[in-house]
Amino acid sequence: MILGIEHLGIAIADSAKAIDTFEKILGTRKTKTESVASEKVNTHFFPAGESQIELLESTDPEGVISKYIAKRGQGIHHIALKTDNILAEVERLLALGFEFINPVPKEGADNKLIVFLHPRCTEGVLIELCQDKSDV
Repeated sequence: MILGIEHLGIAIADSAKAIDTFEKILGTRKTKTESVASEKVNTHFFPAGESQIELLESTDPEGVISKYIAKRGQGIHHIALKTDNILAEVERLLALGFEFINPVPKEGADNKLIVFLHPRCTEGVLIELCQDKSDV
């Protein structure tokens, strides 16, 4: 079952500037920075009510975030939806005809298992499903 928005992922080019901007907007400091080598990103998390904002900074000029910024500029990269059973949600959505970029969950930031739905079947929005690894 989808439980709500876990976080909004925002592609950024300059982490110092973006962190400063979001600390001012949200009136709080980032709670965590984490490197995800498999995705070639550093992530910076901020609390936002019951959700989070995740700033995505590329660590490789050939990484997905660098390519995204080169093509579309900085901005919202994805919406992450929290689920209580990522495997059941993948199965349910595949049965409904949705296409996944990675239908097998992989490790993401913030102790999560993640999968991404392809934007061509989600009205152009990259959707991430995530579940806390401790809940699996």
